[in-house]
Amino acid sequence: MSRTQHAEPAVTSPPAPGRQETDGRTAERPLAVRLLARPEVGVFLGAAAVYVFFLIAAPPVRDGGSMATVLYQSSTIGIMTLPVALLMIGGEFDLSSGVAVITSALTASMLSFQLTMNVWVGVIVALLVSLAIGFLNGWLVVKTGLPSFLVTLGTFLILQGVNLAATKLITGNVATDDISDMDGFGQTRKVFASSFAVGGVQVKITVVYWLVFAALATWVLLRTRYGNWIFAVGGNKDSARAVGVPVTFTKISLFMLVGFGAWFVGMHQLFTFNTVQSGEGVGQELIYIAAAVIGGCLLTGGYGSAIGPVFGAFMFGMVNQGIVFAGWNPDWFKAFLGVMLLGAVMINLWVRQSATRR
Repeated sequence: MSRTQHAEPAVTSPPAPGRQETDGRTAERPLAVRLLARPEVGVFLGAAAVYVFFLIAAPPVRDGGSMATVLYQSSTIGIMTLPVALLMIGGEFDLSSGVAVITSALTASMLSFQLTMNVWVGVIVALLVSLAIGFLNGWLVVKTGLPSFLVTLGTFLILQGVNLAATKLITGNVATDDISDMDGFGQTRKVFASSFAVGGVQVKITVVYWLVFAALATWVLLRTRYGNWIFAVGGNKDSARAVGVPVTFTKISLFMLVGFGAWFVGMHQLFTFNTVQSGEGVGQELIYIAAAVIGGCLLTGGYGSAIGPVFGAFMFGMVNQGIVFAGWNPDWFKAFLGVMLLGAVMINLWVRQSATRR
């Protein structure tokens, strides 16, 4: 009698507990590596180091009033650094941002004083002029295909000349007239240049604006479609256009955003000092760009954050005031900033390489 053979069912033993093999694509990176991938981590560590250094080297920094001064200095740089950083993430940068601040302040001051108008009229016209300058820069970059370096360098020279020549022609001097006794000055000063007390320390309103703008910029970059557009056009504008990203709108709007920042900082300077020197602003554009680079933004575009430039601006304010509080020769300030810039760039490079290394 034949016997029928039945195949025994295959039994699959459960995988042994322990580390599983992965192909590297699905493996979850360690928390430290994921943190290093953030563009603001390097500058945060650098800002903390600079802060601790001056706490030790300059005891006056420990005072609340001194820290309020540091934050104020940082905020005047940081407000302008934020739109400059967004523009850099979008693959462009603006060399006219420093003198554009003065152009805005001169426009508001001279228009109000020479035509004897309410100061608010000058403020609104200055906003329109600043946005128009930003639009012109963006339009020329997009339509001509020229590098933004060349376009905004030309704008920088034009505005520098117009600022000085127009001020001399209209006022007969290199500075505008005092507008502190004009209608609307008190209201505009409260908006752009007031201060408030915190624990007995006077804090400038620009510090609040700086933090609010930083939070708004962070939300835009990380939570909105427009933020995705910024990263896309900065990474590769042709690929971005191919998938439907409005490259022209995005780039022009980013230049106009820089114009808005120039207007805001210009209004603060005007209503803080009541007058404007027409030759100021030259060299400030390098400060804004350097603070953004220290904050982790790449000159090549497509990478960066809004938080990083906040710490970058804080480092500038901390060094600027810390040298004074320490009683050192302020002539070394720019040299210190140069060393800080090179160090930050190398640290950011190491951070990115460490984050992408398997």
